[in-house]
Amino acid sequence: MQKSKLISAVAAVCAVCLAVPATTASDWGNFPGVTIEAKLIGGQQYEGLYGRIAEWEAATAASVEIISKKSHFEIDKEIKSDMAAGTTDWCVGSNHSSFAPQYEGLYVDLNDFVPAETVGEFVQGNISASTIDGELLMLPRAQFDVSVLYYLKSNYEDPEKAAAFKAEYGYDLAVPDTWEQVKDQAIFFADPPNFYGTQYAGKDEAIVGRFYELVVAEGGNYLDADKRPIFNSEAGQRALQWFVDLYEAQAVPAGTLSYVWDDLGQGFASGTVALNLDWPGWAGFFNDPESSKAAGNIGVAIQPMGSVTRTGWSGHHGFSVTSDCEHKEAAASLVMFLTSEESQTAESAGGSLPTRSAVWEANIAAAQSGDDPFRAEALAAFAAGAEYAFAVPPIPEWGESTNIVFPELQAAILGDKTVKEALDDAAASVDELMRESGYY
Repeated sequence: MQKSKLISAVAAVCAVCLAVPATTASDWGNFPGVTIEAKLIGGQQYEGLYGRIAEWEAATAASVEIISKKSHFEIDKEIKSDMAAGTTDWCVGSNHSSFAPQYEGLYVDLNDFVPAETVGEFVQGNISASTIDGELLMLPRAQFDVSVLYYLKSNYEDPEKAAAFKAEYGYDLAVPDTWEQVKDQAIFFADPPNFYGTQYAGKDEAIVGRFYELVVAEGGNYLDADKRPIFNSEAGQRALQWFVDLYEAQAVPAGTLSYVWDDLGQGFASGTVALNLDWPGWAGFFNDPESSKAAGNIGVAIQPMGSVTRTGWSGHHGFSVTSDCEHKEAAASLVMFLTSEESQTAESAGGSLPTRSAVWEANIAAAQSGDDPFRAEALAAFAAGAEYAFAVPPIPEWGESTNIVFPELQAAILGDKTVKEALDDAAASVDELMRESGYY
């Protein structure tokens, strides 16, 4: 079944976790006494998958030592430090389609270790995005990401709030469909320091990615066809002003400029944030009463519109094997296990979008019971949102450019520079980077 057809089908049904067969040694090989050192992305939404590693250890007689577990931004810095120091003899690393082009020479071509029929079981668009210069540098996990809007339903069920909002803004209070409506409602709902209208990641690639997708939604872009920075356009200024206005109105938490993804997830789960643009993997966490005070009060809607289109920054996570790994076959086995049909079925049950075709099909087949309306609503939103998905520029300099841009975005948000000054300064520095890299 083609991915487009799968997405359309997912939008209509609810996915549930299937029973999966027990793992055996014949599935993954036998590596007695081998220890695989791994550097993995950390976070609440990933722990369920890592809990399965014990099954692989039991099946293969090998062991896994997780020597680092951090946010992807911190893992990225650590990996680059390892590359500079020549200490890349650990074996398995978390990777991401946005980061992969930066790691030239670090990872093996998995086509040499993973059977072609296994590679063929993945959605081929994800495989293409995992392939750099003809080399398959990672296997995608069930973490295809595009963000949609989570919201607290109770805010839209209060007639007094609805009347007050219409009196102030002149239109009916309803789940926002545009970024302007998000800003209006976030400011209206905010009651700092007890309650906030929304939040956003405020540093590193996280804020640059959010800014980038708002620029695209406003009709602009980050780079032109020649790789020249063009985000200091009118579209870019409108996008950055959105962040500035919310911060100045105290509609976002005071610490938002230090937030990345885990901070946002915990913030929305606290029940003190009205509107939250976030990734699929948080859906189950948000609606679980054991982890979230917002559980039972959450709606999910397609991501908002800008002036031109909907927001859609996207990518996917995966796992890679280092070129310096002593036990590449065992490492590849672990990567295949972590991205297997069984692993993706289990992981996608928590809200993540799978990257294996069979898991899309199995989830759809299992969804006929329709006993989880929240899951159905979330999948419908993410399926619709996937139609607007776009990746960051597939160049090694993407990450370095974000390190240049994010302090300038922060300077504008804090009022240290005007929006235009910040974007012009950022664009000038990125222009220098791209010239030095030989693009023009």
